[in-house]
Amino acid sequence: MSDPSVKTIAVGRCLVARVSGEMDFVTEPVFRPQFKELIARCDRYIVLDLSGVSFCDSAGLSLLIGAWKQADPSGVVLMLACVPEHLRQLLQMTGVDQVLRIYDTVADAEAVFGG
Repeated sequence: MSDPSVKTIAVGRCLVARVSGEMDFVTEPVFRPQFKELIARCDRYIVLDLSGVSFCDSAGLSLLIGAWKQADPSGVVLMLACVPEHLRQLLQMTGVDQVLRIYDTVADAEAVFGG
């Protein structure tokens, strides 16, 4: 198990955040303030690169929805990229894929939103 982390890099008008580790009830208190800070410091587009997420349960899903709910009213567009298959299935089963913007790669998201 890897430690939960969020590493960021600015690419054009996007802030790319590579999320690593498990997203669950144990790591939710670690990720929530990091996501909140990301949204507070970004003025337009955030791409969450989820390729490093090894596990996600309902608490992790709630974390993603909470980040989207925080970003949306402030005009920040939150996108997911490189979503692992297990998480993609969870997003589809719950209908969250109808709300969050999901791209196959970070480059795809950047291309759409000003990379």
